[in-house]
Amino acid sequence: MPNGVKIVHRRTPSPVAYIGIMVGAGTRDELPEENGMAHYIEHCVFKGTAHHSARQIIHSIEGIGGEINAYTTKEETTFYAAIPVEHVQLTLHLIAEMVTSPTFKREETDKERMVIIDEIESYNDSPSELIYDDFESLVFAGHPLALPILGTRRTLRHISAKPDYPLQWMAAHYRPERMVVFCQGNVNPEKIFRLAEKELGALTCTAGLTANKYERSCSKAVLQQRGLTGEAGLDSPRTASYHKHTHQVHAMLGGRAYPLGHEHQLAMFLLNNILGGGSLNSRLNLSLREAKGLVYTVESNYTPLSDTGYWSVYWACEPEHYEQSLALVTEELDKLCTTPLSESTLRKALTQLRGQLAISAQNQENSALGMAKSMLYFGHAPSWQETYDKVAKTTIRQLQTVANDMFLPSNRYTLTYK
Repeated sequence: MPNGVKIVHRRTPSPVAYIGIMVGAGTRDELPEENGMAHYIEHCVFKGTAHHSARQIIHSIEGIGGEINAYTTKEETTFYAAIPVEHVQLTLHLIAEMVTSPTFKREETDKERMVIIDEIESYNDSPSELIYDDFESLVFAGHPLALPILGTRRTLRHISAKPDYPLQWMAAHYRPERMVVFCQGNVNPEKIFRLAEKELGALTCTAGLTANKYERSCSKAVLQQRGLTGEAGLDSPRTASYHKHTHQVHAMLGGRAYPLGHEHQLAMFLLNNILGGGSLNSRLNLSLREAKGLVYTVESNYTPLSDTGYWSVYWACEPEHYEQSLALVTEELDKLCTTPLSESTLRKALTQLRGQLAISAQNQENSALGMAKSMLYFGHAPSWQETYDKVAKTTIRQLQTVANDMFLPSNRYTLTYK
């Protein structure tokens, strides 16, 4: 749209539509004293707007059999709902109202602050989830990406003290050029475009538009205020160990990785799938679980962000099995660096990935959210077939180049809970 709001719609035969607004603002746009602000806003916009109470918002969506949801990441905040297609107009109106005119009434936000504190405590009781936050803090030490998404008790008290504070933060970061209206379902595209223009067309652009390249200008401003650069954390400690009251050792090994849009992003995605993606025939699962019986869970992940990223291997094991498990993880990483894959291994990996992408595309919720994120950063939303066609061009030499970029000891951080 003229003010920079992007709109993306994928028409499917489904009578259920997923519709929402993704905003390119998250934890990395916060100063240390306002840590948790993006997540706090995600919660509190549900507590009332200029025209609807919290109860009215809930009943409007739940009353038609729909489900409304939201989530916050380091870089995005997303509000969306699954509803029968005939209710897209009502749903987008409510979500747009939550994004543009929340009220932050003290009696409501105080209750929600306690809900978030309970969420923090619940998270602290789950080492398999908490370790991801602590690992990001290790890898990105000294950078806003190291901040936890949920914030802390102290910062929550600070940001909830005055309703003007989150409203000012939203005014600075919920800019139209950082918004994507997305919809997937059996809806006429022109209808979605008209509704988006009606709801968000009056928003005023406050910065230069970027058609197909997303720039984290606010994050750069945060870094400048803190006297840091984008390379902060490169000299930080490479290992950390925390004592937790857990029966098992929880461990994570990984390092920095390619950002979104990098020429090797898709090759890294494929390599991660081979190493320890979500399948039982991954190298790590076969080595640590099937062959040795050392772990119940082992997995690897690759998380690309707008201007950086990270890869990680997570596993949990009995304390006496930790050193052997670490040695096997290291062995698999070294093997990918030194030993090229065979042609048959590459073909099998591509066949498996093609099936995974096709099955994942049948999940309308994940498909709609992935479409919105692609639109936010690149200005287009490829189908799973288009994505696979690009991955299928990956060569054995390229995979080994990526392995040596990513997995060498010089790019390894290790975190343990013991």
